[in-house]
Formats: sequence, C-alpha cells, structure tokens
Amino acid sequence: MYALIQQPLASTRHEATLAYQVRRSARARRVRVVVDRSGTVEVVLPQRCAAHAADDAVQELRPWIERRLAEVERQRASVLARGDTVPYLGSSLTLHPESGRALVTRRGDTLLVPIGPQRTPALERWYRRMARAEFSARVERACELTGLQHTRLTIRDQRTRWGSCSRSGGLSFNWRLLLAPEAVLNYVVWHEVCHLAVMDHSPRFWALVQRHCPDHREQALWLRRNAGTLVL
Repeated sequence: MYALIQQPLASTRHEATLAYQVRRSARARRVRVVVDRSGTVEVVLPQRCAAHAADDAVQELRPWIERRLAEVERQRASVLARGDTVPYLGSSLTLHPESGRALVTRRGDTLLVPIGPQRTPALERWYRRMARAEFSARVERACELTGLQHTRLTIRDQRTRWGSCSRSGGLSFNWRLLLAPEAVLNYVVWHEVCHLAVMDHSPRFWALVQRHCPDHREQALWLRRNAGTLVL
C-alpha cells in the first residue's frame, strides 16, 4: 500500500523550487530519497512518519539531488545526440524507416524499422530477441568454463536491476544491456554466473568475479554512470 503525492520543496531566498513526489510504504523502515532515470525525485516515507520528514530529507540532500539531476540531464543529452542511430554492444546502427514495415530487420550496420509510433515498440522487440541469443551464448560459455549449471534464462526489463540469480539456478538479464558496450554486458553475465557458486557478495564471491572478469570494477562504474543512457 502506498500513497503518491507531488509537491514542491519550499524555496529559500536563493534557491528555485524543487518538485518531488512522496510515497508512503508499509515496507519502508526509514526515509529514503530516490532520483530515477527520468529525473523524478521521490521521497519514500514509512507509514507512521511525519509528513514534514519528506521536506526535511530533500532540504538535507538537496546538493546530492541537484548533482543527480544534472547527471540525468547529461545522460538525456547523450541519448538525443544519437540522432537516427542506436547503440548495440559498442557499435552504432543506423535506423532506416520503411513504409509498411512491421518488424525490425538488420542489414549490416543498418536497421530497417517501421515508420511512426510503432518504431520504438518494434525496436524493443528486436532487442529482446537479440538479447536472448547474446546472453544465452555467453552464459553457456561461462558455465562451461566454470563447471557451473543454470536452470533457465529469462530476458526482462527491470526498472533498477541488470541481472539476477535465483537460488534454484535461474538467471535473468535486462535486455537494455545490449545498448551498453560489450564489456559491460560480459561483466553482468559473469557477475550472475558467479552467483551460481556464491549467492552473496562476500570476498569469496568477488574473488571469483575477479578471476573471470578482471576489469569488473571498470565495467560496474560505467554502468552506474551511464545507466540512464540505456534507453531507446
């Protein structure tokens, strides 16, 4: 259960109004401020928390919020700068609209795409199809090298997660990773495959990741800094 309220932060003499949303959550144990990839500022409050705690939290964290909003704007500008191209594992594919087309087809470095509002949904469907093939090959190879086994592979569109591993051995990956450089996708695959052996993030887990993906810190940093650009 939650309630969603949108309200502006009262401005001071030198500061502009900062809009934010308030969500009350029965699961929340503390006040939490989140700035999502779209630039929405949300304050999550425990059910019994006083309403003014949201304003207090935003006032206290305003410098961080403004830095985060600036980062979101940088990422948005990066997406707009693509023009009629889309990224694919570090390469750039040119979009070529065709009248009457319903499905996306790749020819070399060109994607033949529908015209109009159907373009983005068709592009997403194409990326999802490609994601299954790209992830499947890498997971199979990683399991072969480590002697580990997974039970199933799922392609999803999670809001905040790039991959996951269940205790039953199921692996799940976000198709949007195909919009990132190939090394980033490879890191996420190794991260989740290593969870087949160690379910936590203990030193033992990170030692295993380091063994198979020595540049994992660099790739994880890229993902944190550029997550907002992994959109169509």
